[in-house]
Amino acid sequence: MKRAVIGILSVLALCACDKHDPILPGTRSPIFDTPRINILNTDIQNLPDVAYKSDDTDCPYTRDASNVVWDGSRKIFSGFATDNAVASDIKPVCAGKYIYVGLTTGELVKIEPKSRKIMWIADIYRASNLTGGASMLDIVAEPIVRDKYVYVGGLADAFCKINATSGARVWCTNISVPTDFTIAGDTAFVAGADKKLYALRLTDGAAYWTADIEKIATPIYENKTVTVGKQKFNAVNGK
Repeated sequence: MKRAVIGILSVLALCACDKHDPILPGTRSPIFDTPRINILNTDIQNLPDVAYKSDDTDCPYTRDASNVVWDGSRKIFSGFATDNAVASDIKPVCAGKYIYVGLTTGELVKIEPKSRKIMWIADIYRASNLTGGASMLDIVAEPIVRDKYVYVGGLADAFCKINATSGARVWCTNISVPTDFTIAGDTAFVAGADKKLYALRLTDGAAYWTADIEKIATPIYENKTVTVGKQKFNAVNGK
């Protein structure tokens, strides 16, 4: 009986993290739980010749394996370490006066580094991953900030479009993202852990098309062609 009570309390504690985490303060976006990926099986119109490129402004901040963010020797954010994190060299992304950083605990955090204020924290994983789903929650892909939104993917079955101002979820789709992704026009090209290449529509997260890949690698986009490892795909239709 005692064990059962402890188990119930543990689940309730995990559910409470949807709105607030006592270890990581700040406004939290709710954990998403959406149905399977909507695959349109349609061509992409009006693709550009080159991929979107973020501002090359130097971003001097670093994040260590314990989810601590540093400005040189000055600590500007403290997360907490996880025992089952994967090795990665993810760094914070600078956009305007803010930085965005993915954590091994599955959150995307927006920070104002001068004041060290946490603007918001968004959970980038499905609810089932907290109660027996994927053991890895890490965000290893570099987030992309574009216009008023942040695009981010994690290992715990989540690729999301987040409102950069509020941290609110615009949409999430169930793809485990183990490597960087690429955006061209209104499409994100994402190599999933299931060895599929997804061409996702940025407006709603639906997949224009999917294609099998031999190796998981960052999709490279140029002249309406997507290259993943040694494979090349027609970006319009995935063939």
